[in-house]
Amino acid sequence: MANLVFNVALGRVASLAALPNANDGLVLVPLESSGLVADSTMRDYDTLADLLAGASNEQTTVGRKSLTSVSVTVNDSSDRVESDAADVTWTAPTGSAVGAVVICYDPDTTTGTDADLIPLSKHDVTWTPDGNNFTLSIADFVRASSSA
Repeated sequence: MANLVFNVALGRVASLAALPNANDGLVLVPLESSGLVADSTMRDYDTLADLLAGASNEQTTVGRKSLTSVSVTVNDSSDRVESDAADVTWTAPTGSAVGAVVICYDPDTTTGTDADLIPLSKHDVTWTPDGNNFTLSIADFVRASSSA
């Protein structure tokens, strides 16, 4: 589950994770462990371009992954909404250590830049790509609930 939901995504994660547009999608972006900014700073970034313009660096050797089998489920028993996706696997990855991944909403996967990607959630990960396949389990990447 998320370690951080970005301020720009508060109250919007379930709506965006439901993929409301024809060519939209969710993208998983790995960040290097070296240089990661604190959550208190990271939560204020409104686009992926803003995030990457700061001290945090994308781990480009392993590359971004599109999330598949994305679902948003209303769980009446637990009084929450659960946003989920299929696990992600990197085959024979190498490069710098990964300290986190960010899930971003891309409003149009056929066009655009990092300035169009809206960061939804950050997930702490401790992983050093060493050439062995690596699978990241993504179970309920964000759960939203309210208390009355």
